[in-house]
Amino acid sequence: MLDKVLIANRGEIALRILRACKELGIKTVAVHSTADRNLKHVLLADESICIGKASATESYLNIPRIIAAAEVTNSIAIHPGYGFLAENADFAEAVEKSGFIFIGPTAETINLMGDKVSAINAMKKAGVPCVPGSDGPLTDDEERNKAIAKRIGYPIIVKAAGGGGGRGMRVVRSEGELVKAIQTTQAEAGSAFGNPTVYMEKFLENPRHVEIQVLADGQGNAIHLGERDCSMQRRHQKVVEEAPAPGISEQMRAKIGDRCRRACIEINYRGAGTFEFLYENGEFYFIEMNTRIQVEHPVSEMITGVDLIKEQLRIAAGQPLSIDQSQIQIRGHAIECRINAEDPETFIPSPGLINMFHAPGGLGIRWESHIYAGYTVPPFYDSMIGKLIAYGESRDEAIARMRHALEEIVVDGIKTNIPLQRRIMADENFFAGGTNIHYLEKKLGLN
Repeated sequence: MLDKVLIANRGEIALRILRACKELGIKTVAVHSTADRNLKHVLLADESICIGKASATESYLNIPRIIAAAEVTNSIAIHPGYGFLAENADFAEAVEKSGFIFIGPTAETINLMGDKVSAINAMKKAGVPCVPGSDGPLTDDEERNKAIAKRIGYPIIVKAAGGGGGRGMRVVRSEGELVKAIQTTQAEAGSAFGNPTVYMEKFLENPRHVEIQVLADGQGNAIHLGERDCSMQRRHQKVVEEAPAPGISEQMRAKIGDRCRRACIEINYRGAGTFEFLYENGEFYFIEMNTRIQVEHPVSEMITGVDLIKEQLRIAAGQPLSIDQSQIQIRGHAIECRINAEDPETFIPSPGLINMFHAPGGLGIRWESHIYAGYTVPPFYDSMIGKLIAYGESRDEAIARMRHALEEIVVDGIKTNIPLQRRIMADENFFAGGTNIHYLEKKLGLN
């Protein structure tokens, strides 16, 4: 097992990684910005080191400083968590070239799956179903682009090959809009992602967002841990996630899960990853792969009993997967609500001092967070301050437990989206299951 791991992240995921390390007897190093001296994992780590000012570019996104911190603390490996540098191939390569273990896939794999065009081509080769599209990047040949769009059928969506987080997308409903949409998206992609390449896909009107969790050891072994439904979204950002996805049969799960598992072996994947799909009319359509641990990984852990972070650490240490597909059994239901420091109506971030905090409890309740009474939420980073997970033997029981937990939790001093999460849990259409990715925005009058 790894001797010492540097955690190159902050907040709840850093604390989650630290806990897994401690259970495996691994020493931990916390790197932090000047704004994060009092983070829970910084206070609990075996060692901590400040790597820069509050700005992420001067701390959590500064590759040389993170590598230097690993060197001076004699760390063996670096865990990137999610966000920041987690899917940065240059970071993964720098870590490995500096003699450390990157807890995640290789830089080559990150590059392959980080470019949407190459990812789609790789998935088609592996037999994973994809959205009908341009089968490659678009060129400046306007007539060719029009012909491709006509073949696919309107509406189509133009996407940035290097995009993510809901950015770099434009829906086109008629040929008259196409040329300008492509040019505008290319310009935005070049500015935002440093890569002007765009491609085209069929635009699905009312899909759900369903994703498959995988683990692979890079030694020819891979498993899937079922699916999650992440359709409750605002501005392409997930708000509520649940597992398993309502309406997905065991046969459908086994079929799509096996294709994802085989794709991992095909691309020699290493670590935890997620295949993201749009799901409509009983069909799965691959859109991208996240080559890291996901924010919503706890719901998969709750229904399978597998500790995904521990498996990441074991795989990084060169160990084969500790479980095989026959040992994975889906039991019960789990729901996760993301708790953000933001106004529940305007969604404007609400940093500041937490005067009072009370965590919810009870059977089946899991609270993943770094906050505590007296902690000041800084204004420099993502607004998520915690994840509330409820597990039940049935979906109805999980929802009931989540409702009670949302009533119990107290975060005083700042605004949070807890009132919004209460509204969602009381919504009759959410309770019925199977809402599409546009439902929440329509409910909030944003669409």
